Amino acid sequence: MTVTELCESCGFEAVCLPEPDRTVSGAYIGDLLSWVMGRASSDNAWITIMSNINVAAVASLSDVACVILAEGVKLDEDIFATASQKGINVISSPLPAFETALAIGGKV
Repeated sequence: MTVTELCESCGFEAVCLPEPDRTVSGAYIGDLLSWVMGRASSDNAWITIMSNINVAAVASLSDVACVILAEGVKLDEDIFATASQKGINVISSPLPAFETALAIGGKV
């Protein structure tokens, strides 16, 4: 499933999609950035409530397919430019992290 398809099928908001056709295979939930770097797999959807500039760096290093900002968290303006530049897809979910994972669980 692509990031665009995941976003549409779950009713999530597309925030920044420089690579909308990137394939999503699995998910990782975490807010401790060092753990995400060591444990998220390439092409995962990373579910977090973090929205600072370090999210863009960790997403890039981890090569995740997208970052899903749970609980309606908004992306900071300076991160939008960095995410676009680095090819990091960002989508937003109004749901808590666990419920976001449940929503995508049968799809990826």
